[in-house]
Amino acid sequence: MPPGDLSSSSPTRPDQLLERLQQAIVEGELAPGQKLREAELAMTYGTSRGPIRDALRRLEAQRLVTTTPNAGARVVALSEQQLLELYQVREALEGMTCRLAAVNMSQAQIDRLGALLETHEKEIERRAGREYFRQHGDLDFHYQIAVGCGNQLLATAVCSDHYQLMRLYRRKFSAHRGRPRRALTEHQRIFAAVEERDGELAEILMRRHISAARRNIERSIERRAKDEAK
Repeated sequence: MPPGDLSSSSPTRPDQLLERLQQAIVEGELAPGQKLREAELAMTYGTSRGPIRDALRRLEAQRLVTTTPNAGARVVALSEQQLLELYQVREALEGMTCRLAAVNMSQAQIDRLGALLETHEKEIERRAGREYFRQHGDLDFHYQIAVGCGNQLLATAVCSDHYQLMRLYRRKFSAHRGRPRRALTEHQRIFAAVEERDGELAEILMRRHISAARRNIERSIERRAKDEAK
């Protein structure tokens, strides 16, 4: 679907542009390592170069874009080592958010989390298990847990500092056969621990969940290396 024209005035126009560029990067329309030319983006998104420049600065703060002097902006492309390090950070941060969420989430927040998983389950079945339901913010299981953990610094680290970069690579490596349904089962077990207010178990299960995703990435890297060696 084309990005659409953003030329009409709107109080949320900069945020709309930012979100569309985020989505283009996360969904691979703007590929890792791709050079981002302001003039081309301005034409594609129906705006001027000034808003594009501002959006690229915000994307750089979100770690989705890298800027090099005299070379301009490119979509982020993590090395294999950087990617595995990102998942190690995720495991530590999100394990702790889960432990705290089990203690601090209100019953209303827990109810919303349960309802969200029911929606995810229906969407996975509708897509015949080919992919997980990928939406961001309040429609994201990991995001809701972080918001409900009760620790603002930790929530910011998960929901702001690393969130868009995590979205990018979660999406990229979540489409492997069987992984969406396994991920849902892991989410359901985590939710059960949170609902029981068992912070220790919730942390263990979240760590295992992210560790499983990291191992999935490691296997992908190994298969690619073998293919390239043939």
